[in-house]
Amino acid sequence: MVYEKLLNEAYQNDIDIYEKKMPPKIKGLYADNVIWINNTINETNEKSCVLAEELGHHHTSSGDILNQSHLENRKQEKQARKWAHTKLITLSSIIDAYNDGVSSRFEFAEYLNVTEEFLLEGIGSLKEQHGVCTTINNYTIFFDPLAVLEMFE
Repeated sequence: MVYEKLLNEAYQNDIDIYEKKMPPKIKGLYADNVIWINNTINETNEKSCVLAEELGHHHTSSGDILNQSHLENRKQEKQARKWAHTKLITLSSIIDAYNDGVSSRFEFAEYLNVTEEFLLEGIGSLKEQHGVCTTINNYTIFFDPLAVLEMFE
């Protein structure tokens, strides 16, 4: 479902998406309103993460950033990943998972339709943004370790 929503967002932004065989290290590429996803990726959760990151490049990057030995290129790569994390892992999704009884990292990744690695990176991004914890409505979310505390009135 997440993958289909991301596909719709891409089409609404006039971005074409193609799946093609690429070297194993390359999961996706973005250039000139075209996203390529490595067709050797079989898991929809992983495809969702790759597509979200490539959409992040559309929204945040400019120029050729393939050479990651340049600091500016690494910054753009990080910005695109952060965009993807923000898109797929929200504070409200953490609260929803808590309320639905999700109790492990694996379950949470499945709940969000992302990989565990992407989930951990996304929680790290939230921690960078909010600090050790943040409060939203009646919930306090702790990021390390991930925990939700529900407060009652």
